[in-house]
Amino acid sequence: MTTITPTPTVGVSIPRVEGPDKVKGQARYAYEQPVDRPTYLYPLQAPITAGRLAAVDATEALAQPGVLTVFTHQNAPRLVSTEDAELAILQSDEIAFRGQFVGGVVADSPEAARHAAALVRLDCTEGAHDTEFRPDHPHLYAPDHVNPWFDTDTDQGDTQTALASAHVTLDATYTTPREINNPLEPHATIAIWTDDELMLYEATQGVNWVQQTLAALFGLDPQQVRVICPHTGGGFGSKGPHSNVVLAAMAAKLVTPRPVKLALTRQQMFALVGFRTPTVQHIRLGANPQGRLTAISHDVIEETAKIKEFAEQTAVCTRTMYACPNRHTAHRLVPLDVQPPTFMRAPGETPGMFALESAMDEMASACGIDPVEFRIRNEPDLDPETGLPYSSRNLVACLREGAHRFGWQDRAPDPRARREGGWLVGSGVAASTFPVVRLPGSSATIQVTPGGRHVVRIAAVDIGTGTWTALRQIAADALKVPFDEVDLRMGDTALPQASVEGGSSGITSWGSAIVAAAVALRERLMSEHDGVLPEGGLEVTAEDPGNPYTQHYSMHSFGAQFADVRVHEVTGEIRVPRLLGIFAAGRIINPATARSQLIGGMTWGLSMALHEDAFRDPRFGHVVNQDFAEYHISTNADVPAIEVDWVDEDDPYVNPMGSKGIGELGIVGTAAAIANAAYHATGIRVRDLPITLDKFLS
Repeated sequence: MTTITPTPTVGVSIPRVEGPDKVKGQARYAYEQPVDRPTYLYPLQAPITAGRLAAVDATEALAQPGVLTVFTHQNAPRLVSTEDAELAILQSDEIAFRGQFVGGVVADSPEAARHAAALVRLDCTEGAHDTEFRPDHPHLYAPDHVNPWFDTDTDQGDTQTALASAHVTLDATYTTPREINNPLEPHATIAIWTDDELMLYEATQGVNWVQQTLAALFGLDPQQVRVICPHTGGGFGSKGPHSNVVLAAMAAKLVTPRPVKLALTRQQMFALVGFRTPTVQHIRLGANPQGRLTAISHDVIEETAKIKEFAEQTAVCTRTMYACPNRHTAHRLVPLDVQPPTFMRAPGETPGMFALESAMDEMASACGIDPVEFRIRNEPDLDPETGLPYSSRNLVACLREGAHRFGWQDRAPDPRARREGGWLVGSGVAASTFPVVRLPGSSATIQVTPGGRHVVRIAAVDIGTGTWTALRQIAADALKVPFDEVDLRMGDTALPQASVEGGSSGITSWGSAIVAAAVALRERLMSEHDGVLPEGGLEVTAEDPGNPYTQHYSMHSFGAQFADVRVHEVTGEIRVPRLLGIFAAGRIINPATARSQLIGGMTWGLSMALHEDAFRDPRFGHVVNQDFAEYHISTNADVPAIEVDWVDEDDPYVNPMGSKGIGELGIVGTAAAIANAAYHATGIRVRDLPITLDKFLS
């Protein structure tokens, strides 16, 4: 008998398996799950910046038809754990930031709940507060570490001496603004209590993450909490456990056994689910006469919340990006009476590489060297921070391929050299990078049914990246069966545990567990059954064994971003007619979904460069442009042409698939490429995002 090995599916652009259901509106998200006799929750939010909730009058609200309960700290369920101050809501009368949950109204309809919430009278005592982010803040401090485990400060060599003796130097400060996560699906929950068990339909990036967090808060065993999430409409870092899921669980406990549904409004999301911290970044560079870096110094100031620290790892990318014998990085935080910042697509690398890659462009100009060549000239042989070899590093290939496709060779080196009509035209380049992250703790079960189908079970989630398809491709190849013979079950804590979807780690972590289970299944089939499937089928569970090469190689993805920019000479209006990104990200599992991810990241980078800026009024502590009418993001009209491609990269050290994360790589470097192109067009260096027309007008 001849065994036919099916054609591999990894590397093939298989359409999203859940795509038809999404197009037809049949893919159910958290808030859309069918439940019996649902009730609806509308939050009560703090109307002051900091202080206490002195009194509550809910008389009029409770008298409204359909209202079931009004709850505040006075009658809310008690939490067992209050260690996480962001999540330990309604446990006292204290108010830590404007918009914080101070209670909720539950009613038979969303309209009744919202109307009644407006009738609740909150008597607050306001205290002193501080919400103004400034680099000279008197309470500036160094955190113990930066997200998630990196050293706060690092020093190699003697940076000060090297800067003092450098042939060419740069000393500049760059700023990035406060940015708000705005996934298309709002943060939403359905919570149901049955006796001492809690079930949640939750819009999340990790069902086990939510399970473990809620179990600790309510004093439950994790097995008493079930979290289901078949689809998430975007997360970008914000859809971890926030106070909304805690509020929903509290409300459901008060109206047991009826389900409680909560979906945050867009305005509420601006106050409750985190944001990217603003940054002030001071960069100093030194170079020798040959244009090779001799010193790099990168000092970062960013904000955090007094009630919960989050330290973005903004300068960490500078530790590994370019060859240089003398290097200094540091992070300092400003503690404020605000909601806690959180992860936002490519945390650390996104703001940090804007500053570093802008500085590299300025330094290339000061040295009289082409910006592409300047980066290539400072390419390291080993990771400058660890001294380890890279498992693969093809930044130079990306730069050269991108320059060729972009037509970089036709670029005039001097700024303001090209005009078309009333527009100044320029082009710019920047590099991208993101670490390869493989989180521990994922397991997968694979069952071969008596009918010969292979069912893969893992509690992973698809946040819109194509995971439903990519994991089936990985399983099919590992099992050596056709794609159509594999079924996938995921998004439920009743399945084998999976790590969170974060840090572009999903496919790496979950795929490794699936490959381990597939290998174990095939080995057991051969060793115990001579390759013949038992009558009752076969099932194997395996855990991701981890990466034995982690201590031997430095593992990163890289890319090169190119931008065409036009700035109107009279009005200062800026347009970006073309973006090109060339990436090196290991083996591409599904080119169609990968391209979509990279285009999405670059679109967000364009939005970061030109539009996004959340304005906080320091008097009242809230973001004033808290909707899409005034918090501007890029739309189709802003994105005429984005081209994406990658160089082939064989990296056997990162994981069994040879893949690297790409979800966050695309945004990194985009804003710097646009800023560098704007300088080339106008001769005006914009170091403060976003790049608005007033910055080109004298």
